[in-house]
Parts: sequence; structure tokens; C-alpha cells
Amino acid sequence: MAGKRIAILATDGFEQSELMDPRAQLKQAGYAVDVISPKGGQIRGWKDKDWGDSVPVDVELGQASSDDYDALVLPGGQINPDRLRMVPEAVEFVRAFDRAGKPLAAICHGPWLLVESGAANGREVTSWPSVRTDLENAGARWKDAEVVTDGHIITSRKPADIPAFTQAVINAVG
Repeated sequence: MAGKRIAILATDGFEQSELMDPRAQLKQAGYAVDVISPKGGQIRGWKDKDWGDSVPVDVELGQASSDDYDALVLPGGQINPDRLRMVPEAVEFVRAFDRAGKPLAAICHGPWLLVESGAANGREVTSWPSVRTDLENAGARWKDAEVVTDGHIITSRKPADIPAFTQAVINAVG
């Protein structure tokens, strides 16, 4: 794990557990993990039915390069990926990982960024159930499973899947 770096791309409204739990588990496994966001300072999570805790942004998106990372994690929450898919630099950051064939992991509503970037096309994926039609319309094959790995694309459905999701990222990064 030494020397391996993982990026987590998020903004305000990320599902709190889907950023914080994988980040903690990946750090515990020995990876360097950076939270990347279009804005600096802090971003605020969503927990249950209200705003949750904030996390510091390690690198602003405008200063981040996919070349510096071995994998990208995309947490869900409805707000977070919906906002990010409207940021061209965020979509291009996701595309860069896809083009490079680096592990690209999305959970819950996070696969909306796979749709927007074109990375879902031709892939077998999973997601929160309400994202299924968007993924299928983008050319993906949707499967209801705890974690689905198709090449370098890793997807999961919900917070309960975080342990399997994070283990799949660890397996992919090595």
C-alpha cells in the first residue's frame, strides 16, 4: 500500500457514510487518501434527512491531476453527484481515470458521474435503485448486487455495502 494514493471526489451534500467510512478504511489499509472538491476549505455531508459533518478538502479540483492517483472513489448522496455532474472539470477528472483504466469506484448515486462521463457505457454496474434507468439509458447493464466489478469500474448500491465496496477498491489497487 505504501506510495499508493486514492482520490475521493465530492462536494457539499455527499452521503456522509459513503465518504467517511471508505476514507477511514482505505487509510487504515495504508493508502494516502485525498478529498478533492471543486471548492477549497470544507465540504458538508448529508446524514439521514439533514446536513451532517464537514470534512476538509485536501486538494481543490483545479489543482488535482488524475496522474497523481491510483484510484478514484465517488461517494453518493443525491445532492453530491448531481452537483458534480454539472461541473465540467469534475466530469473530465472521472473521464481521465476511465481512459487510464485506473480503478474507478462509485456507490449509491455516485454512478451518475459514470453516466455523465461516458464510463458506464457497455459496463455491468449497480447503484441505488433509482439510478438504474439512467445507467441503462447510458448503455450499462444494471445488476442488483452488493458490489459489481467490471474491468476497472467498481460499483455498489448503498451504505450497507460499504465494507464490500471498500474491499473491492483495495483489491483493485493492490
